Amino acid sequence: MDELRKKGLEKMNEVYGWEMPDMPGDYFALTADHLFGTIWSRPGLSMRDKRLMTLTVVTALGITDLAEIQANAALANGEISEDELKEMAIFLTHYLGFPLGSKLDGAVTKVIKNRKKAADAGTGEDKKANVNAAVKMHSGGKVHDK
Repeated sequence: MDELRKKGLEKMNEVYGWEMPDMPGDYFALTADHLFGTIWSRPGLSMRDKRLMTLTVVTALGITDLAEIQANAALANGEISEDELKEMAIFLTHYLGFPLGSKLDGAVTKVIKNRKKAADAGTGEDKKANVNAAVKMHSGGKVHDK
């Protein structure tokens, strides 16, 4: 594995709190090497800043499953609190409109509920399931067997 791929995978796993292995294919290479190895690794903006921008963009595009992934990672990494995520949904509703703002609110509510349920059960977050959900969203496959 070359240094850029290693750097990209490390950053991807830091950003999402995942256990993403290296994967084949040009699309994954572009994602790991460029998006995470280069773009997310750039100085100048904090992880919180990048997360807020990413959540805003996926909300504006109506991509609820990615909003859930981003919100969960923001909470897991301590970048944004539950209250801040809920407030973000209210704020964005007034710029993006009710349908898109309510999608973010619903995504945040679902993530908070799932995290509380896991905490109450003492199971914690299933990082492999998170990876499988992301891979399924993009390619319909999975990386880890349950």
